[in-house]
Amino acid sequence: MAGVSVGLTAWAFMTGVAMINSGMSTVEALAMTLLVFAGSAQLATIPLIAGAAPMWVILATAMCVNLRFVVFSLHLRQYFIYMPRLKRLVLGYSTGDLTYVLFVKRFPKSPVTEQARRAQLAYLWGGNSINWVFWQSASIAGIFLGSAIPPGWGLAFAATLALLALTCALATTWLRGLAAVLAGIVACLTYTLPLRLNIVVGIAVAVAVCMLLEPKKKDVSTPLRSK
Repeated sequence: MAGVSVGLTAWAFMTGVAMINSGMSTVEALAMTLLVFAGSAQLATIPLIAGAAPMWVILATAMCVNLRFVVFSLHLRQYFIYMPRLKRLVLGYSTGDLTYVLFVKRFPKSPVTEQARRAQLAYLWGGNSINWVFWQSASIAGIFLGSAIPPGWGLAFAATLALLALTCALATTWLRGLAAVLAGIVACLTYTLPLRLNIVVGIAVAVAVCMLLEPKKKDVSTPLRSK
């Protein structure tokens, strides 16, 4: 997890830079990075916040961008349902895309013994902790150093590449790949919509199409299932 987390630092750093360059105060940017801890949602909503978009649009955009975590939570439920709710909430807050992917690859099935429970929990907590520390350190560095970065360096493009790499890593089945491509195409075609609603439209179309296709191709999503 440590090696993967290092690769995320560019994305985290640029998220910090984007927050401070959007007009947020240092306190507001620090609060957002510590409380939200969701890079893609932060990057999607920062322009909306800067443009004084309605609150419902900001919340709807963040919810759409983070819909995948609902799926992650449903899948992880069978692993950690025995834990108290507060601990599950903390675990959910700290779980990111890559820690989830690495966890389910290492443990494709839920635990059946107490020893397996402890091993799985330790693995996920360890990965989450490393990921959180790397992300927050780089994001806070971006918040304090953002104004000193010359625009000509083009670091924003580095953040885009980091996000693209994450997306490609998660497209492990043809259906997921189709969803990514379809969402991207629709978002580009509807780019002129106000308030970045093209992102919401792209996600909605991709989810709708893949929900229609999934029952016919149930076998393609087996990597995410434990049974």
